[in-house]
Amino acid sequence: MQVEFALDTFGDVTFAADGTLKPQDAVIRDVIDEAVLADQVGVDFIGLGEHHRDDFAISAPEVALAAIAAKTSRIRLGTAVTVLSSDDPIRVFQRFSTLHALSSGRAEVILGRGSFAESFPLFGLELKDYDKLFNEKLDLFARLVREPRVTWSGSIRPPLADQPVYPALARPLPVWIGVGGTPESVARAFHYDLAMMLAIIGGAPSRFRPFVDYYRRAFAEAGRKARPVGVHSPGHVAKTDEAAKEEVWPGYRALHDRIGRERGWPPTTRENFEREISHGSLYVGSPETVAKKIAATVRGLELDRFEMKYSSGPMPHDAMMRSIELYGTKVIPMVRDMLA
Repeated sequence: MQVEFALDTFGDVTFAADGTLKPQDAVIRDVIDEAVLADQVGVDFIGLGEHHRDDFAISAPEVALAAIAAKTSRIRLGTAVTVLSSDDPIRVFQRFSTLHALSSGRAEVILGRGSFAESFPLFGLELKDYDKLFNEKLDLFARLVREPRVTWSGSIRPPLADQPVYPALARPLPVWIGVGGTPESVARAFHYDLAMMLAIIGGAPSRFRPFVDYYRRAFAEAGRKARPVGVHSPGHVAKTDEAAKEEVWPGYRALHDRIGRERGWPPTTRENFEREISHGSLYVGSPETVAKKIAATVRGLELDRFEMKYSSGPMPHDAMMRSIELYGTKVIPMVRDMLA
C-alpha cells in the first residue's frame, strides 16, 4: 500500500520550562522548528490548523507554512483545516497558489467548516448561515483550482464573469475536504471530486468504514477514479507506553476539560483516556504500540494517508520534538514494514 504519513498541529499553546504558558509568538516559532524536524526525519506532510482562540496560536497557517517552506526541501505543506466558511475563497486560493509556487509545488489545502465557531463573530458572520456559507464558498473554490477563468454566481458575494485570478496555478493544487462523519459531507467530497480527510478524534476507527465505502462506491458507480482518503487522529510517541501516557495525559486532560466546559460536557477521566488508547482513536505509546495501531487503522479503512495530531494541549515543546523524531525514524518505517 502506498500510504503517506503525516503530522498535524493547531499550534497548541504549551508550557514553558518554568510551568507558565508560552506566549503565542514563541509557540509559532516552535511550530516552525517542529516542521523542520518532521522534514528531516521523513514525514510526508505537515498540516497546520486554523483557529482564533487563546489556546491555539495559529490563525494564519499559510504564513507559517511559507516560513516552513523556506526551511525545508521535501515535506508537503498544508492545513488542518482552513475554515473556508469564514474566509474569502478567492483570497484563500491566492494564498495557496502563492505557497504552492514558493514551495515548488508542495502545497495542499484541507478545507473545512471548522469545529470551533470563533471566526464567525470575529469576521462579522452569522452562525445561521453556517451551511450556506460553506456550500457556496466551496463551489467557488472548486472552480478556482480547476478553471483559469471563472464564471460564478451565488448569494454571498457579487458574481464573477470570465474572471482570471492571480497568481495562476502552474501545477495542480491538491484539495481535501475535512469530514466529521456525516453522509452529506461524504457526498459533498464526491460531488466536487475532492480527496476526503476523516477527522476521527474518538471511538473506534472502524465505525467510519461505511463512509469510506460510500465514498469509493460513488466514484466507482460514476466510472471515475476515487480520490485519496485520509484520517486525522491525535497521538503521541515516547520510548515506552507508560512514558507516552504520562507525557500526554496532563495536556490531554487540560485540552478536553476546557472544551468540555465551553460545550457543557463532563470532565474527562483517566479511564476514558485509557479506553481511547486501547480501543479508540488515541495513538499513544511506544513506537511499536503506535505503529501497530496505525497499521490496523490503515488496513481497516484502506487509507491513502494517516495524519497524527502530535500536539495535545499545553504539552511541552521538547516532548513533542521527541515524539516527532520517533514518529519519523521508528513508527513510519515499522508501519511500512507491517503493511508490506
